[in-house]
Amino acid sequence: MPLKDLPPDARPREKLLARGPGALSDVELLAILLRTGIQGKGVLQMAQELLQLKTAGNSQDGFDGIAGLLHATADDLKPIKGLGPAKRAEIVAVLELSRRAMAQQLKERTVFATPDAVKHYLQLHLSGRPHEVFAVLFLDVQNRLLAMEELFRGTLTQTSVYPREVVLRALHHQASAVVLAHNHPSGSVQPSRADEALTQTLKTTLALIDVRVLDHVIVAPGEALSMAEKGLM
Repeated sequence: MPLKDLPPDARPREKLLARGPGALSDVELLAILLRTGIQGKGVLQMAQELLQLKTAGNSQDGFDGIAGLLHATADDLKPIKGLGPAKRAEIVAVLELSRRAMAQQLKERTVFATPDAVKHYLQLHLSGRPHEVFAVLFLDVQNRLLAMEELFRGTLTQTSVYPREVVLRALHHQASAVVLAHNHPSGSVQPSRADEALTQTLKTTLALIDVRVLDHVIVAPGEALSMAEKGLM
């Protein structure tokens, strides 16, 4: 049904202004971003189809919910009929704004005053990647964020991490502490023995330059695990 045929209090934009964003479904929020549908398909139907789960062998059947869509790149969105450059840019911009807002929060406050914010920040950066990425949060003496760097990329099952490079980047940022992070594209956040061994190796290596490893966070779509919280550090 076209938006103009809906009663005013059921139209996503009017509903948001009257009741707040929490009152809207994922489909309704996405419809506000999309603004218009295409010939033969209203904006609400288009939003619904974009959010549908992927089906085997058809990567363009949806983006596995709102998280999958917001982790998509502009190139991922190109084949979708009805998503022109402006709409693709707006969707990608929403995720980038979220990243920057969280980065600002972590730079202004001690990281571990808001441990959940760290997990959410890392999920925004890493959870949608199709390959493993190893990243490091470099922190100052008050455990505030100095920088985040993606240092290594690997296959779906393995990433080669070089402790020497982590040390060099820690020295570059004059970091007092770090939080290690990587993603598991498989969907499981349980650390492997290799993850635990790598954590210990980096703790030992970074201790030589008086840099503490505060945590190692593993992220997957919709989930994150802190090895420190699990007593695995």
